[in-house]
Amino acid sequence: MKPSAIIYTSKTGHTRQYAFLLGKEIGLPVYSYDESVSQLPGGSNVIYMGWIHASHIKGYSGAAKRFSVCTVCGVGLCDTGTLISEVRKATSIPEDIPLFTLQGGFDRSKLKGMDKLMISMLTKGLSAQKQRSAQDERMLELLSKDASYVNMENLVGILQWYSEKK
Repeated sequence: MKPSAIIYTSKTGHTRQYAFLLGKEIGLPVYSYDESVSQLPGGSNVIYMGWIHASHIKGYSGAAKRFSVCTVCGVGLCDTGTLISEVRKATSIPEDIPLFTLQGGFDRSKLKGMDKLMISMLTKGLSAQKQRSAQDERMLELLSKDASYVNMENLVGILQWYSEKK
């Protein structure tokens, strides 16, 4: 199943950046989910990209109902290529659909309500630890400053998958 478009849902803009980087690299049109509803026929083969919240990829279930999702990319705070099984389970992505996780970034100004409280608690908890793993250190650094980790290197896995589909 070869995709004909990339659709995405983004909260802070990192997923959108990845969607356009990928689209430019492989020559596919890119649409926000809202745009895709009017621009693409139902059942179209798509790559779906969404942001990760509590191991769940936002917007995936709606996209899967409307389109034929060939592969999924979740964009979150954790390192690229991590938490695959947790995200697959939480989002109910079938095993036969490839899943990639990409490190996005952090923009504290876009946090509201419970998300803001949860990030604040996580930051305080990590800061209070006397001994932190390398991954905890990276997460604390990410949460301590607004940063973007969006780059082509993080797309290597999905680019390889796409090249095999040609």
